[in-house]
Amino acid sequence: VLSSSLPRLVREFVAQNNVSQIKHVIQILSQEFALSQHPHSRKGGLIGLAACSIALGKDSGLYLKELIEPVLTCFNDADSRLRYYACEALYNIVKVARGSVLPHFNVLFDGLSKLAADPDPNVKSGSELLDRLLKDIVTESNQFDLVGFIPLLRERIYSNNQYARQFIISWILVLESVPDINLLDYLPEILDGLFQILGDNSKEIRKMCEVALGEFLKEIKKNPSSVKFAEMANILVIHCQAADDLIQLTAMCWMREFIQLAGRVMLPYSSGLITAVLPSVCGTACSLHCLHSDIKEVANVCNQSLMKLVIPEDDEMDEAKQSMTLPAEPTSEESISKPETASSGESPLVSASRALNQPLSFPCSSERIQVTLNLDGIVQVLDCHLHDTSIGMMTRIAVLKWLYHLYIKTPRKMFRHTDSLFPILLRTLSDESDEVILKDLEVLAEIASSPAGQTEGHGPSDGSDVRPGPVELHVPARAGQLSSSGMKALECSPSTPTMNSYFYKFMINLLKRFSSERKLLETRGAFIIRQLCLLLNAENIFHSMADILLREEDLKFASTMVHTLNTILLTSSELFQLRNQLKDLKTPESRNLFCCLYRSWCHNPVTTVSLCFLTQNYKHAYDLIQKLTIRWVGRNLLLGLEAKMRFTRLPILFLSLPDLRLQLLDVKNNPYLIKALYGLLMLLPQSSAFQLLSHRLQCVPNPELMQTADSTKPSAGFKRTTA
Repeated sequence: VLSSSLPRLVREFVAQNNVSQIKHVIQILSQEFALSQHPHSRKGGLIGLAACSIALGKDSGLYLKELIEPVLTCFNDADSRLRYYACEALYNIVKVARGSVLPHFNVLFDGLSKLAADPDPNVKSGSELLDRLLKDIVTESNQFDLVGFIPLLRERIYSNNQYARQFIISWILVLESVPDINLLDYLPEILDGLFQILGDNSKEIRKMCEVALGEFLKEIKKNPSSVKFAEMANILVIHCQAADDLIQLTAMCWMREFIQLAGRVMLPYSSGLITAVLPSVCGTACSLHCLHSDIKEVANVCNQSLMKLVIPEDDEMDEAKQSMTLPAEPTSEESISKPETASSGESPLVSASRALNQPLSFPCSSERIQVTLNLDGIVQVLDCHLHDTSIGMMTRIAVLKWLYHLYIKTPRKMFRHTDSLFPILLRTLSDESDEVILKDLEVLAEIASSPAGQTEGHGPSDGSDVRPGPVELHVPARAGQLSSSGMKALECSPSTPTMNSYFYKFMINLLKRFSSERKLLETRGAFIIRQLCLLLNAENIFHSMADILLREEDLKFASTMVHTLNTILLTSSELFQLRNQLKDLKTPESRNLFCCLYRSWCHNPVTTVSLCFLTQNYKHAYDLIQKLTIRWVGRNLLLGLEAKMRFTRLPILFLSLPDLRLQLLDVKNNPYLIKALYGLLMLLPQSSAFQLLSHRLQCVPNPELMQTADSTKPSAGFKRTTA
């Protein structure tokens, strides 16, 4: 009856323009049949509504609300056959109405998204046919309401059902392909959901999502000026830290493009970006998957690109200028206390962001905003990474590179954080990696030599170490400790570069660390000091350390430390210039340095003799050796095995000095050199050092044999030869 008489009846009403009767027929089909308690009646009602729509033809658009609602209700029917008939009925209704159904798109999409996960294969097949039809209509129409659709898409994109996810991704791909639909404007609304889907267990869904994200990224590269980079920054930060390799790699690739395309727009989110990138620099956050190397490579590119965004102008921006710029990332307290507003409830991103203290309140546009470097947040992140002992070597190096870069580009602002960073930088000197120590020394050297460190208010917090004005490399004199002449002797050479107030603090704390960690002194002490002599002024380093050690209460440590410094001074290529400066003692500066070193070198008799040999004070060296003979041998006050070992190494150090070896040829003018060496030989026990020195002294020529005719009459001999 419905299939034959109903269409004829409806067509008659259409011809008569009898709207009330048409609505009455649809109401009867809906209320008494489609929504009936009896399955057969519901089936008949669905068939009747489809037949009515076909009979209405182009006029069906006037009654779509009444036609669609009862059919959609049947989508939730417990009987799978009725759900299939509902799909079939809606297919016929949509096919007739075509573009007229677009105002009802959201309810249709909502119903289809549920049927996409239907367990019955027939229902799923029917929903796929309806889905394709609806996609064709959207593609060919220019009246699609994207603004009204986005809230629903944002809600449904967080579905965990595989079929629903596949349905969502397929629609995103369709909408992205339509030229008249600019889905890129609303990408921040759905980007987090897309990354969630990218972690699906189904390879097919992951591939579809990867394609969708790839299409969006292509569009971003084509139209960077219209992209809301800032609104998506923290989304990428979160997913760059994902456990899934594909999610992490994709998010990292997006971040790389964002940094390169958006530039300094990303600066307010730099602390979060660094948090995401640094663990991946050495791969600690990655699994042993084949994507591991790709993640590491992209992370390094991101890190380098982000560092380039920091410029010297960031250090010159005054407070008034900053107050007019884009606010930086809020503090943890602000991000927790500030309520989040969302049009469709709290998404998983909000929860994750709150857990990470990441703000989700973005500026409306990335354009026309003057951005500011969030230096406090960056330093806090870097400081946390340095304190984390579980991070890898490459990450620690990356952190130190960041600190060095910030001290170079923004020294004035960085020195506000130096007091908090200084202790951990000193502790990092105990790292197992030489590369980490080298980079750490570069940072400490920059702190110790930067002119910004001398700015008022940026000095060290320890008042005892503060030096007003140009820093003199000596400890402030206590009452009655030094005479006025002694004070003058301890002053820094005016020819050396002026160090800031952190230089002396660095020297004091470095020696304290060597004192508390003797193993560090034994294994890395010489290495650290030699590198510092390359990075800073060697004379200042030796002058200041000698000055500090002069008042060291632990005499054993002072002796050990002086011995280490002496060995470096005699043998290190980095100290070649300083050795030359000490050889002649012709300038006031070199004599001043010698006096400063001599006082501290007296902590260790062996080093004192060494310094005299280096500075060619051979008579004084001979006198000291005589004292050693009386005190060490005569009174049997040797300092044990350690002192003996140092003493036996002394000839090796002396004979490594080429000037000293050549002066052995001039016996007549260097008698105290020969005497001192023989005195030293007498003190040495039988050892390889004894044999070495003895063999060298046997090569010293007889003064009488060195006399020649030419030497007695040089002028006459020269004239006769030339004649």
